[in-house]
Amino acid sequence: MFATPAYAQAAGGALGGGGPMDMLVQFLPLVGLVVLFYFLMIRPQQRRMKQHQEMLGGLKRGDNVILSSGVHGKIVRVEDADVGVEIATGVTVKVRKGMISEVQARGAPAPANDAKT
Repeated sequence: MFATPAYAQAAGGALGGGGPMDMLVQFLPLVGLVVLFYFLMIRPQQRRMKQHQEMLGGLKRGDNVILSSGVHGKIVRVEDADVGVEIATGVTVKVRKGMISEVQARGAPAPANDAKT
């Protein structure tokens, strides 16, 4: 009653299986996505990791650092994988170098909200 006849459409390359150009056209968007993913995500992350490793390699005694937990301190001892950080007067903690998120030089300016009266 509601059935309609289905007509097959004869395509030029459907019977032959298509050529190499048809396959290339199918995979071109996938290749484009991989290239886009590399330039937008992988490459910037590698650049950030390289900068962080250079920063950790340049650590020296007296640098003010901020740890990944948000703790501020001053480096008093540098070892191979660990760093001694003074977080208060007379309080020194041993921290892995990888946990240092930011390094401020010795001559870093004081915060503007300090009372100077």
